[in-house]
Amino acid sequence: MPNEKVIRITPAFKDQRGEISNVLEKPINHVAVITSKKGSIRGNHYHPEQDQYVYLISGRYESVSKDLRHEDAKNETITIEPGDLVMTPPMIAHAMRFAEDSVMLNLTTGHRENKNYEQHTKTHRLL
Repeated sequence: MPNEKVIRITPAFKDQRGEISNVLEKPINHVAVITSKKGSIRGNHYHPEQDQYVYLISGRYESVSKDLRHEDAKNETITIEPGDLVMTPPMIAHAMRFAEDSVMLNLTTGHRENKNYEQHTKTHRLL
C-alpha cells in the first residue's frame, strides 16, 4: 500500500455557470492556503497524530514520502497535478519539491498553532 493516497478530484456538478468539485468530506480543524515558488521545497516533516490533506489548485510538485512506522521503509515519489488530493496519514514523513509556481489547500485534522509547532510537526529530512 502506498504511503500517501492520491485521489483525482473531478467535478460533481457542471453547467453553464461553471463547476463544483467536492474535495473532502471529513472533519477538519485547520485550513491553510499555501503558495510555493518553482524550485522551492516544503515539508521535510511528519505529524505524529494528525492526518493531512493537500489539494493542489494550480502548479505541479513531486511528493516524497516515507513510512516511519517501518525501519526498512523506502522513500516513495509521486508527481502531483492540479486537481489531485493527497492524503497523508500520521507517521508518514513527507516533502514537496515544486516543479512550477503552485497554489494548494492544506487541510488537517488537528490544530496548527505556531506556539505548539513541535507538538504536531516533527522534522524529518527527505529532500
